[in-house]
Amino acid sequence: MHWFLTALGSAFVFGLAGFLMKVSQMRGGALSSLLLGLYTAGTLGFWAQALLADSWDPLDWRVWAWGALVGLGSAWGNLLFMRALDYGPASLTSPLTNANILFVVAMGALWYGEPVHPAALAGIVSLVAGVVLLSVKSESSLAIRSNKWYGLVTAATLLFVFRNGGLKVTESLGLDNTSVLWAGYLLSWIWFALAARLERRSAWLAELPRDEAANPERPAAAVAASPARSSRTVGLLWGLAAGVCSYGGLQLYAAALAIGPSHLIAPIFATNSLVVAIGSLLLYRERLTRLQMAALALLLAGLALVRA
Repeated sequence: MHWFLTALGSAFVFGLAGFLMKVSQMRGGALSSLLLGLYTAGTLGFWAQALLADSWDPLDWRVWAWGALVGLGSAWGNLLFMRALDYGPASLTSPLTNANILFVVAMGALWYGEPVHPAALAGIVSLVAGVVLLSVKSESSLAIRSNKWYGLVTAATLLFVFRNGGLKVTESLGLDNTSVLWAGYLLSWIWFALAARLERRSAWLAELPRDEAANPERPAAAVAASPARSSRTVGLLWGLAAGVCSYGGLQLYAAALAIGPSHLIAPIFATNSLVVAIGSLLLYRERLTRLQMAALALLLAGLALVRA
């Protein structure tokens, strides 16, 4: 099954992007710089891919319209997900936002009439259960510190539906998904470039002595490198690396949707969190709990059933 191997590849490569974002966070990288780097590399990647395939179509208004929708789901989904981590545990936030695949599965089965066989349905349930259990470390880690978390998680989940489900719709409309993703990532890059510029200006003014901050036009006298600058550099570099993987993962996901059933590809793609878990296990010496070991078993069983 060519679509199965392509879907597996999309989950692995996109999972690397998530792991690199985690590395940036662990090393103190700035969020705005991380996302700026991610969408810089992603935009260039999709543009180059479209040029090589001779499918770049920037004059089609539908590319921009659907690109804006997919880009909104990607950019704001990632942003709200990161904000949700400020109010609730990652062990619960990550699997719940991955629940967006349920909408994509339902869309493929109900809207596009894709047949769901019993073995495949069992595989979908197993994959979803594995994704939910994978990030759970302990019961105490499930405590919610603020009611804002619920709204952020709900919004992020729905926005990710626009990204993952939107690519299925554009494929059915005959649009070039590489061009759609290019437009979406470019619009996201513009947004985060403006946000990063405002953040840099605020940090620069904060570094100046009071008399120089009162006159922004006056050049700063050899302002020393600050932790804020270092944080932005770390975030940008790891964001660029994550953007390459984000481009590759979504490109493979779009390719899989073009040749296979979305109600099976979507849950396979959601297993990208497995890469983050294994990477954390190897790099940060994190230990798997019994629940996480059960999750791995469910994920492997789910992949076997979906392929059956």
